[in-house]
Parts: sequence; structure tokens; C-alpha cells
Amino acid sequence: MQRVRLSSQQAPVHKLGDSQITLSPKFRLAVIQSSLLNPSPDLELSHGGELLIPGLPDDVALNCLLRLPVQSHTASKAVCKRWHLLLGSKERFFTRRKELGFKDPWLFVFAYHKCTGKIQWQVLDLTNFSWHTIPAMPCREKVCPHGFRCVSTPRDGTLFVCGGTVSDADCPLDLVLKYEMQKNRWTVVNQMISARSFFASGVIDGMIYVAGGNSTDLFELDSAEVLDPVEGTWHPIANMGTNMASYDAAVLNGKLLVTEGWLWPFYVSPRGQVYDPRTNSWESMAVGLREGWTGSSVVIYGHLFVVSELERMKLKVYDADTDKWETIEGPPLPEQICKPFAVNACDCRIYVVGRNLHVAEGHISRVSRKGTCEKKWCFGVQWNVVDSPDCFSDLTPSSSQVLFA
Repeated sequence: MQRVRLSSQQAPVHKLGDSQITLSPKFRLAVIQSSLLNPSPDLELSHGGELLIPGLPDDVALNCLLRLPVQSHTASKAVCKRWHLLLGSKERFFTRRKELGFKDPWLFVFAYHKCTGKIQWQVLDLTNFSWHTIPAMPCREKVCPHGFRCVSTPRDGTLFVCGGTVSDADCPLDLVLKYEMQKNRWTVVNQMISARSFFASGVIDGMIYVAGGNSTDLFELDSAEVLDPVEGTWHPIANMGTNMASYDAAVLNGKLLVTEGWLWPFYVSPRGQVYDPRTNSWESMAVGLREGWTGSSVVIYGHLFVVSELERMKLKVYDADTDKWETIEGPPLPEQICKPFAVNACDCRIYVVGRNLHVAEGHISRVSRKGTCEKKWCFGVQWNVVDSPDCFSDLTPSSSQVLFA
């Protein structure tokens, strides 16, 4: 197992608004029309016709500057006025990256201080493995980090935070916040129809679904609703048919899977529901699926994987044909990753964030299973660990999302 050590000296925390772009292994040229290449008269006066990089055409130079690592932005923008124009404005910088099709992954971690309970977002650059911060969420009241549900549209670089609960009153919220990575700012979106906490959430075809959870009178809900991010409005959908708070949820094969998880003293099998947006209907979850769902889930290669609540356990994957969970090949979760966990995935990689924001990056591989007529897969995992800076020693993760920008 390979480990990457990032101390507080090696990985200073930067403001995402100052800079957040990293070098890309691929150097791709493109000619674009932009204010840097075709400036307005005011901008023309600001640089007097000087080149972005002497000796290089501006389109080539712009491709170079858009690959500058995050640590160099503060110093680099002092080189000249044109560099300051590009690197001193996050909105202009990300607009140029979007025009050229840059899409690098960033791991957003919703965390809280274990002593004060103060919530914050920390962002890990998954290319250079350096951390950054983003502006604080505009929450008026003191809130409990566990009651929120976070979803995202990764390729758009947009993050949504829904619901939650007030810490002192156990009062669920109908709050909905949207963060746009390109603008590096939060906006308040139309509130949910029902205030709820500890509910299920997921994104299907760009639509945001929420279901169940705890209501304002602390009773469990059976209602569900959907947000169209383009219209910005919520609409009710079919009720779940059972009142249930959510332990975990996942989107698999275009359906929203919701499980309440095992409840003490474990005498009764956990409930689970499956929503199909094509028919706007719910059905009961298969017994093996809900009884074996004992951790945080991600979907990779079209299969449902679970990171167990128990530390040092191996990943397992669900087989829909047999309604059973199978342990995959490879080592267990690294010992540095201590619960509680926040889990997310990107392509064939799974990211498990543990206490103090140490991150385990697991590469999921698959090979065709021999000796079977039908196409079956065997899965394996190899882990790398990214140690967090010392200044994160009091932080505990609550949720995580991967965005591209």
C-alpha cells in the first residue's frame, strides 16, 4: 500500500477563491475567443499589447497559465497586469478553463469540529493532493452536521446541501443551498416542500430526489419530492408507503434505493424501498440487499459497493442475481482511516474520508469471472492513503462529494 504524506508545512490550506487549478498531465492546445485574447479597449490599455508569455502566442500561453498549480497563483498574479487579470479573478479563471474543457476532480468534504461542532467545507485537489477551503455556508442557526444531505451534479461543478436540523431544538429544516465551483459562492435555492432531516437523497438524470426522514414533530416521514435544478422548484412525488428515516441511499440503474439500516436491538429486519422515477412508484427492497447493507455505499461499474461501519473490514459488492453481498479481493480499509466515514466515488476510484480527514483512495479493478457462461465480474481494490495536514486533527467528516472544474 502506497502512502502519500502531506504535513501542514507541505500542504498549506489555501482559499479556493485565490486559486484552485493544478497541472494536468496532458498538454492540449486550443484557440479560443476570450477577453484575454481579444481584450476590450480598457483591457488593451492595461497591457499595452504585451504577450502573456514573451515568445509564445497568446493561445499557447493561456493554455500554460490555466495549468498553473494552486500554490503558485498568489505569486504568479504579481508578474504582470495580464496575469493578474487572469489569476486574480476566480470567476474569469474558471470561465477560461470551462471554455477550454478543463475537468479536474476535487473532493469536497463536509466536516465539523469535534469540540465546537462548527461546520466547514474542505476541498482536496485529487491531482496534487493539496487542501483548500471554500466560503462558509450561509446558515443562520447553529445546525447539526449529521442531519444534512448533500448531493451534486459533478460534471457541472455544482453542489446542493438540503435539510438539516437545528442543534439545540432538534428542529428539521427545509433549507436548500447551492454551491457553484466556477463562481465559488453559495446561493439559497427554493426551500423543500417539507422540512426534513436524516432523509434519503440522490440525483437521477439531473433531477434531485429526497425522501423520508424526520419531520418537525420528530415523527418519520413517508413523503418524497423532486427538485428541477433548472427551474429551481420542488414537486411532490409518490409517497414511500412507509414512514422511514434513511440510514443510507444510492442511485442504481436509474432508481433511488433507500435503506433505514439495522436498528438496535437488531430483532427486526431493516426496511428498504426502491423508487422508479419512470413510473413514479415505490417497491420493497430485496431482502438480501437491505439486510446486507451495513455501511456507506457507492456505485462503480454499475454495481453497488459498501464500506462497512466496522473499521478494517473489506469492501463488499451486491450481486442482484443472487440477492447476496460478496467480499471483494484486496486488503481491508487502511488502519489510518477511522470512523465515522464519508464515502464517494469517481469513475473507478472510491474515496473514504475518515476522522481527521485522512483519505483512503481505492482503485477498483474488475476481471471477467472464469468458468461461467454468463458474464460475471470479480472485483478487487488497492488502497493509497493521503494523510491530512496537522491542522485537521480536530475535524470529523459528515459527507463528501466529487466535483469537476
